[in-house]
Amino acid sequence: MDRATEFQNLASADQPARVSVVVPSYNHGRFVESTLRSIFKQTFVPAKLLVIDDGSTDDSPRTIERVLHDCPLPCELIVRPNRGLCATLNQGLRNTSGEYFAYLGSDDLWLPEFLAARVAMLSARPQAALAYGHAFLIDADNRIIDCTRDWANYTDGNVRTMLLQETIAPMSPTVLYRRSILERHGWHEQAKLEDYDLYLRLSRDGEFAFDPQVLSAWRRHEHNASRDFLWMIEARLAAQQRVADHLGLTAGELEHFQTALRFAGAEDLLRLGDKAEAAKLLRGNWRGSPSFVATLRVLARILAPYSLSKQRTRRRRERAARRYGSL
Repeated sequence: MDRATEFQNLASADQPARVSVVVPSYNHGRFVESTLRSIFKQTFVPAKLLVIDDGSTDDSPRTIERVLHDCPLPCELIVRPNRGLCATLNQGLRNTSGEYFAYLGSDDLWLPEFLAARVAMLSARPQAALAYGHAFLIDADNRIIDCTRDWANYTDGNVRTMLLQETIAPMSPTVLYRRSILERHGWHEQAKLEDYDLYLRLSRDGEFAFDPQVLSAWRRHEHNASRDFLWMIEARLAAQQRVADHLGLTAGELEHFQTALRFAGAEDLLRLGDKAEAAKLLRGNWRGSPSFVATLRVLARILAPYSLSKQRTRRRRERAARRYGSL
């Protein structure tokens, strides 16, 4: 019996564990049907699917209404003016029930075993606030262009250090939340990075259960806000300052983590080929390097020609395409 089948059997034996799923929809008319149908195909059937269209200006509401006619589980569509993602998620949390809660962005995908595996993991880990795992990164045509398994060293259990001083965090389509813990916080409606702020708060309340399987896909396209990497780093730094007291961080600890995060952000910018912005982040933040080897690696990337960075990115995508194909 493979691990996916084992997780599915465990989850099926735990049918009283109810899962509600929310899809926050905004201007993803091209992708939202695929998103919804990936929920329909789950081997562990959710108790409810709630779709909230947050003021889309494309044909998303009409597409969603049509596709929900095929929905094999109780479902509801709410169409209202734009209020932002965090407000949408909080509304979804209030308007659903059950032991577990998940949301799936209207351009992302779940593989059929996603909910079965996550429910089984949280059932086995009663101290965990959430369960998460690796994800494929796909383009607009469902081609797999990357996979977090190839570069993200995620942590199981206590994730505070990972969240505070590295640029990796659970990707939203990989997460299933334990509602009793999630409801203590909800989403901060002024947060620019909705999940990161929440993860920091949840990290004090419970473990993060990590599953190395790849059961989700996050779509990268020209409208992803997170493509503005510098904006992401600044939003993370602001979130750390906002929750420092909640986490019990001293001023010195906060400064340490912020310096480390800036250094890690510079490393990522160099991998993306943006030397100018990486140099700005590195200025005054070299002491955030986790090791001498990391410092040498950053220096080598600064000195390497830009064409070499582009070649690395192209080769990484080609390797992902050969290894994983399409969904």
